[in-house]
Amino acid sequence: MSEIKAGLYYTKNHEWVEKLSNGNLRLGITDFAQHQLGDIVFVEVPAEGAAVTAEGEVGSIESVKTVAELYCPVGGTVAAVNGALETEPELVNSAPYGEGWMIEIEPDGEAEDRLAGLLTPEQYEAEQQD
Repeated sequence: MSEIKAGLYYTKNHEWVEKLSNGNLRLGITDFAQHQLGDIVFVEVPAEGAAVTAEGEVGSIESVKTVAELYCPVGGTVAAVNGALETEPELVNSAPYGEGWMIEIEPDGEAEDRLAGLLTPEQYEAEQQD
């Protein structure tokens, strides 16, 4: 069974969101998603300062098997990107909840409002078992 980390919020599309102490939201893909994709060879994300929309496509993840889209569950502005993924995309496989994070978003509204519509770890786990 894939790892589901406590303290994060999840989407049905297998993205995770972490609320940071500065109010920004960090986004990545779940352990389940990285296992499904296989060896990741390239990650494309928007540049810092780019506007993103809730439920909008914000990048792609290329593996040896396929290309998957990355969706942003919240709207806002890209505050940071994980530059390490340019040369080490395999970090998404080895540490999807750590060094394999993808972007940080400064939400365009109160973060709590956006997070309320996402899945808790328990709800995400139940989705995996369906």
